[in-house]
Amino acid sequence: MNIFKISSKNLVRNKLTTILNIILVAFGVGILSILFLASTQISNKLEKNARDIDLVVGAKGSPLQLILSSVYHIDYPTGNIPAKDAYKLMQNPMVKRAVPLALGDNYNGYRIVGTDSTFSNLYSLSVQKGSFWHKDLEVTLGSTVALKSGLKIGDSFFGAHGLTGNGDVHKQHAYQVKGILKPQGNITDNLILTNIGSVYKMHEEKQTHSHAVGEEASEINDKQITALLIQYKSPMSVILFPRMVNQSTNMQAASPAMESARLFSLIGVGIDTLQWFAIFIMGIAALSIFISLYNAMKERKYDLAIMRCLGASKSKLFFLVIFEGVLVTFIGACLGLLIGHVALEVIGAYQESSQAKLTGLTAIPQEIYLIWIGLFIGTLASLIPAMQIYKVDIAETLTKNR
Repeated sequence: MNIFKISSKNLVRNKLTTILNIILVAFGVGILSILFLASTQISNKLEKNARDIDLVVGAKGSPLQLILSSVYHIDYPTGNIPAKDAYKLMQNPMVKRAVPLALGDNYNGYRIVGTDSTFSNLYSLSVQKGSFWHKDLEVTLGSTVALKSGLKIGDSFFGAHGLTGNGDVHKQHAYQVKGILKPQGNITDNLILTNIGSVYKMHEEKQTHSHAVGEEASEINDKQITALLIQYKSPMSVILFPRMVNQSTNMQAASPAMESARLFSLIGVGIDTLQWFAIFIMGIAALSIFISLYNAMKERKYDLAIMRCLGASKSKLFFLVIFEGVLVTFIGACLGLLIGHVALEVIGAYQESSQAKLTGLTAIPQEIYLIWIGLFIGTLASLIPAMQIYKVDIAETLTKNR
């Protein structure tokens, strides 16, 4: 009789316990996988989208809200600021680059951003098809917008008031697609870019002339914009410029680095709690595997004695029991990773904001550690039951079960 056939009979006998152990491991690994994937994606998005932006200037209110609306485009702006005041800040000697933003409209949930050519330079944008916008009502689409909306160069569409939804459509003016950006891997993939004059035109009853990119600076002096994205000229500006804005103007200055760190620390509290819960589940799984294998060893004494008589060494049986525990946790870990990715993809599909979408169709290096953790738990839980092999008295066991 083959040793492995006898062992497989024992596995079948305990299949319900084995399935329960696999489910426990999969549940714990699944939670950890979701947390790793979500926290990594959020961290990467925060870093990518705020790169090269030292400061955001906007209307007074919540600094975090200002950053979320102007850098990450996932919240409503704190209000508008006078364009003439913003233009003065743009000319400040401490400013290397200042990018004006005019927000307020969307198309199918994708935000329409009024800006100028400095926005393209800030994010190092390049066009895949067509060209950048040049005049009023011309737009350049982010790659994701073009892909999901089906809009092509030359197509026209109407924007809607607000940053989400299509309730109040501006049917008096239509935007025309002039270009599509190359995929950037940041927030610009989900934006519709145009000049600031287009945003003004959408919210005014009468406007008789169009605005080329070079004419926007003088035109915005009598208007309002939403925010400025600032790059400093020197390290000294980090201390002086925000204080000057907050104390000497009716505007506020917020640092993306500081607010992003604050946001991630708030998110981190919930992530840490869930991680400890997942670790607790993994601990329960390890205990369950230990108990099931330990009890199974008592039931298997006769089988083990038979296998010893057939020529199986103690070490071979020892590693056979270890292999059973490792196999259970390995299957559970792999199943957990699969569940984690599928669950995160489902979560991402139901997210309202396209700018902050999470996806399960990606992998991170840290996930391999979850498999190693599963193998370690399986080995550790199997160690004591496997050592019982060396305590089996063949003659006594066969005599009792005769």
